[in-house]
Amino acid sequence: MSDLTGLVAAITGTSAGIGQSSARALIAEGMKVVGGARRADRLKDLADELGDAFVPVEMDVRTPTDGVKLVEAAVDAFGKLDVLIANAGIGVYGGIMDQTDDEIVAMIDTNVSGTVWPIRAAVPGMLSTGSGDIVIIASVAGIRGAGDEAVYAATKFAQVGLAGALDRELRAKGIRVTVIAPGGVATEFAMGTGRTPDMEGLEKMLRPDDVAQAVVAVLKQPRSMRSLVWSMRSIHEED
Repeated sequence: MSDLTGLVAAITGTSAGIGQSSARALIAEGMKVVGGARRADRLKDLADELGDAFVPVEMDVRTPTDGVKLVEAAVDAFGKLDVLIANAGIGVYGGIMDQTDDEIVAMIDTNVSGTVWPIRAAVPGMLSTGSGDIVIIASVAGIRGAGDEAVYAATKFAQVGLAGALDRELRAKGIRVTVIAPGGVATEFAMGTGRTPDMEGLEKMLRPDDVAQAVVAVLKQPRSMRSLVWSMRSIHEED
């Protein structure tokens, strides 16, 4: 397994959940992390916890220039960017006619455009060094769909398709592209838009640390191999 010490990662959606857990896990492996999110107060708290190995960047993944801002922050702070983890995402549960226009637009902009913009910002530097990793945190809903999640699932299918195409485009140039597609994860995700803190089954879902360990495992692979799609589910999840 490859040693991650000294590598630099940028993570979107780092103010909570999988992004926050991934920042902790990568720093524990000796990496430096630049974490982007909209909630500056959450980022500050995480920076206070993680110290000099973590640089917070207030940003919105839906904005192309903010993708550039994230990458530039990594280069300014640590001299390079080796890994991009496109993690930011939102979800709204409900049938196709249950969601508002604004909710649908927000899901598409955050989950699809918000994956593309940081990747576009990161790829030129990776091409210049001939090495890098792009990890997209999608969902099992992007592999098989899900009831009452049609638009959300469509955005996750888009991420899986994007990753497959990028793998064909970039792997010969030394850049690995991986999708991690978990089932339900017990985070703030969709709280108030389909989930509640006391909802049945939440305690049986994956934990964000589980997904973070998958991120670590993907990055520690020898450079001679790549994982395309890693789908993971809680042992308790039936459907």
